[in-house]
Amino acid sequence: QVQLVESGGGLVQPGGSLQLSCAASGRIFNIYAMGWYRQAPGNERELVASITIHGSTNYGDSVKGRFTISRDNVKTTVYLQMNSLKSEDTGVYYCNVYDAAVGREHWGQGTQVTVSS
Repeated sequence: QVQLVESGGGLVQPGGSLQLSCAASGRIFNIYAMGWYRQAPGNERELVASITIHGSTNYGDSVKGRFTISRDNVKTTVYLQMNSLKSEDTGVYYCNVYDAAVGREHWGQGTQVTVSS
């Protein structure tokens, strides 16, 4: 079993900040990449940001310059620092982990982020 425990979601005003974290544990053998996706009501799930074990990052166009992804390889934890939040950032944020040893990806249960005044 693989467990991805997400935390840090909540309600924030426009222009505010939040930090999400996701801790991976269980039967994970070789984490190559970790990342965050989000899904707003009526929309498809989209990439927010990802980071490889080598530190290479990839961001969705709408969050570039505002969000920063980082990871702690020892703790197998990934973080997402979200600044200058906008109402369109509202959605459920899902942690994603790719285990290269078995060629599988795993998903967290999701954490709600609501940006509203």
